[in-house]
Amino acid sequence: MRLLTADPDPARAAARSSRRRRAPRWLRRLGAAGLAAALIGIGGFAVHLSGWDAAAVERVHARVLALSAEAGLVVSDVVVQGRGRTGGDAILAALGAARGTPMLAINPAAAKARLEALPWIRSASVERLLPDTLYVQVTERQPLALWQRKGKLQLIDREGAVVAVQSLDEFADLIILVGEDAPKAAAPLLEMLASEPALRPHVAAAVRVGGRRWNLKLDSGIDIELPEDNVGAAWHQLAQLDRTDGVLERDILKVDLRLPDRLVLQVPEPAKPAPAKKKNVGRAT
Repeated sequence: MRLLTADPDPARAAARSSRRRRAPRWLRRLGAAGLAAALIGIGGFAVHLSGWDAAAVERVHARVLALSAEAGLVVSDVVVQGRGRTGGDAILAALGAARGTPMLAINPAAAKARLEALPWIRSASVERLLPDTLYVQVTERQPLALWQRKGKLQLIDREGAVVAVQSLDEFADLIILVGEDAPKAAAPLLEMLASEPALRPHVAAAVRVGGRRWNLKLDSGIDIELPEDNVGAAWHQLAQLDRTDGVLERDILKVDLRLPDRLVLQVPEPAKPAPAKKKNVGRAT
């Protein structure tokens, strides 16, 4: 069975779909599709009147699916739009489809739920395009940061949801977040940090403080205490001071930006001189 990538241009995809639906093959099978749908309705009505047991119902259902397959309504192609990180085998397994599967055996709602249970898929839709194509649209999660929680790192997306991946090696350059509510508050922070592209790569970690504000850890070891309000203005002020005065190149431990009218630098304490050794003075004999 072919797993195809949908045309990214919706107009071209719609035009192709329209041409396919007007093809003679489609016209020949239209009556068969209607017959299969009618059989499903009649079978269900008969079951309702007869009060058959579950086994009898299953036999009727299987016969209806067999008739639809004989009419040509079987899966031949799966067209997927939006797939990037999700493997084709994982999508086919979630759909529960293989070549020759009766189209009417595919439950779009159930397939949608299984697709959205895959690690990288945030949302999905599944359509049956009779006679033989499943059309799948997926929106994948976008990796945003690494969340440090209980001593472990987890990948999160832009909505703050954890993305279960086997290895974090590919995402080692992402910023590390600390704090229970850090994932949900991370997207605005990273958008703000990106507004100063020269400074952003030096931010190694961000710690959420009291659910209200952030502290940053630079790759140089300097701590940056951001304010609760007007955080963007404080970030731009720090970047400007670094451009003009090289403030972050100095020997400092911390920059406190929490006060709106001043910037406070914490510098290392000067080393204390070693105490002078006492000289031993021997007694005269």
